[in-house]
Amino acid sequence: MSHDTPICDYEGSDYVEFWNGRGYEDSVERVALGRLLPAGGERLIDLGAGFGRLADLYAPFKHVVLMDRAFSQMQEARKRLRGDPHIAFVVADVYALPFAADAADNIISVRMLHHLVDVPKALHEITRVLRGGGTYITEYASKRNLKAMLRYALHRQRENPFSEHPHEFVRLNFDFHPNWMERQLQRAGLRVEARRAISHFRVNALKRTVPTPVLVTADRALQRVGGLWPWTPSIFVRTRKTE
Repeated sequence: MSHDTPICDYEGSDYVEFWNGRGYEDSVERVALGRLLPAGGERLIDLGAGFGRLADLYAPFKHVVLMDRAFSQMQEARKRLRGDPHIAFVVADVYALPFAADAADNIISVRMLHHLVDVPKALHEITRVLRGGGTYITEYASKRNLKAMLRYALHRQRENPFSEHPHEFVRLNFDFHPNWMERQLQRAGLRVEARRAISHFRVNALKRTVPTPVLVTADRALQRVGGLWPWTPSIFVRTRKTE
């Protein structure tokens, strides 16, 4: 299936190297995803899986599919995870998922939605592939974060963090308002069950001076309560297909 929607392609990029020095971000994302994931299931699909960074969290699931638009990322994932018989690797994009309807009972997307020009179109495909009652867990970049609010108040940025339209801060990189994002999820037939605010301390000065385990422990303590009115740059949401 072909389409004209622009795609953010990590083909040939050294995404593994990108994560060097980002132990704090990796750890707090693992904490949030670990808390939101079901205890197990038949089939899980990770959309935008990259080099399989989070694949170890999927061990309780019988069948796991790691999918990415970049062939080179899937090659890296296969190299890292060689010998794991319950993992399959698929090269495709989210606007044209190569899976049958109701193919998965769990779908994950972490650091993927913020690259999408057409979120509703992608969510339509995700909902098609997710079985009724299945779980979709996603992470997205929030424009209503504390740093953006402070910068806006001090007239150091033009974009209003309280306006609900998506903001493309560089090409094919978007921040989303939480209210806008949750409306898109609901319109796609996905009911929000839980929310986690993460990366409370994503500040370079803090990451240089405070030990990573200390920051992770503090972030873990704040994730659930922060999800009630998230003001962090990254938000996790667990939803369930309603039909």
